[in-house]
Amino acid sequence: MSESDGDAWARPAAGADVPRAAAPGPEAGSNGAAPRLGPRPLDRPAVDAESAAVFGRPDGVTGAFSGARPEVRDGSTSTAPPPAALALAFGRPAGDGAPLQRPPNAGPDAAPVDPALWSAADDPWRDPASAAVLGPPPAVGGVATPPPRGEGARLSLREVLFGRRVQRRALAVLGLLALLVGAAGGVVGRLTVDGASRLTEPGARLSTVTESKERPPGSVADIAARTVPAVVSLEVRVGDEAGTGSGIVIQSDGYVLTNNHVVAPAAAGAGSRLDAVFADGTRAPARIVGRDPKTDLAVVKVDVANPVVAAIGSSAGLAVGDAVIAIGSPLGLVGTVTQGIVSALDRPVRLDAGDSDAVIDAIQTDAAINPGNSGGPLVDSTGAVIGINTAIRSIGATSGNEGGSIGLGFAIPIDTARAIAEELIRTGAVRHADLGVNARSVTDGATDGAQVQNVTANGPAALAGIIEGDVIVKVADRPIAGADELVVAVRERQPGETVPVDLVRDGRPLTLSVVLASD
Repeated sequence: MSESDGDAWARPAAGADVPRAAAPGPEAGSNGAAPRLGPRPLDRPAVDAESAAVFGRPDGVTGAFSGARPEVRDGSTSTAPPPAALALAFGRPAGDGAPLQRPPNAGPDAAPVDPALWSAADDPWRDPASAAVLGPPPAVGGVATPPPRGEGARLSLREVLFGRRVQRRALAVLGLLALLVGAAGGVVGRLTVDGASRLTEPGARLSTVTESKERPPGSVADIAARTVPAVVSLEVRVGDEAGTGSGIVIQSDGYVLTNNHVVAPAAAGAGSRLDAVFADGTRAPARIVGRDPKTDLAVVKVDVANPVVAAIGSSAGLAVGDAVIAIGSPLGLVGTVTQGIVSALDRPVRLDAGDSDAVIDAIQTDAAINPGNSGGPLVDSTGAVIGINTAIRSIGATSGNEGGSIGLGFAIPIDTARAIAEELIRTGAVRHADLGVNARSVTDGATDGAQVQNVTANGPAALAGIIEGDVIVKVADRPIAGADELVVAVRERQPGETVPVDLVRDGRPLTLSVVLASD
């Protein structure tokens, strides 16, 4: 037989030695057809018990799925019945045998229609691209699910108590709960009150101890106790206006030393009144003995019996850094005591003293001095008066408003104040030495001085040969750094005294002797 007869013979694979069995059929050569070979027998290897236990089917299962698969003759397959819960949720109502798909708008009683007669575009059930829409749950057992209940009408108190709408047992329970809540609140309140009452004790008394504070002689308390009784508060009233200053008793017959600007309003105005108020509250009228506007000092007299007299010291031996105490009535606060040190000595200070343009050679201190301290004493660590508080420098003082202390206070040295007070008590007036020039402060960067602006005709300076333009740099043994220092250097001398004056004229030093006159 030729190779073209391959449709009648099946060739085994090269080298294969497979036994062949005759296929059932007509005998070879019947009807002229060649004999056909039968199918090759299946060679299934044995499966070991362990693999069968892992991958084998459970006992009694012969198909690919569990459960019985009854044979259906028409070629379709049948599945196991669904669980009861799924059938109840998604199954048809009892007795409803209508097909799953109906034509659109067909009622439940409509006759079946061939599905091919209605289009899938009109029915979302047949359109796979249609959106899923949730509908109401199906009726269970043919009975519609009742709608949820709405909120009922609210009951009034009268209906609850007397309308027989609430059971008596419920009312009793509510009342019992109210009583329990009230009782609990009462217990808590009682405990709170008892706890608070334990913090107080009506009969409590603190134990006292003996005084242990030491006030040795020379302490601030000791100095204040000895000096404050000698300080008075001076009250000036002119019409509807009033002012307050301070003073110090300097003699037992009632003479009080103070500042001129404190008593000047009472001296200038008619119908004015000047009173002195002592530390013990004693009030007495005061009379002006004399005033010296050029040094801003004044003496008044008070008719009182046996006043406390201050101890008068000396300002000559003061040194910068010495402890000092200021006493007075700042802002009307009688008997105020402040402490500080001597900040500087021989500080020329020009005052705006009201009726004159006074210049003082002041003691500078950082003891707090405020308006109302004027005329009060500045005392040293022994309690002796070494100055009369007169002026302050402050920041923020404007027209009509007085600034407060910033630690720059100035007092007239008591050595100067004593001489002025004695002269005022003797004669009621004071005469000062005069040079007979007007000057202004100048400097050339290396030397300071007072340049003469004009010279009084036939005055001491003119007679000594001082001319306009001369720069005075020294009077006697005191250097002159400005016009104010020239004033105080001359006034600390006596009228008729001859003093050397060093000056610079046209760049050349020159010394002249000047006989001071009286102002």
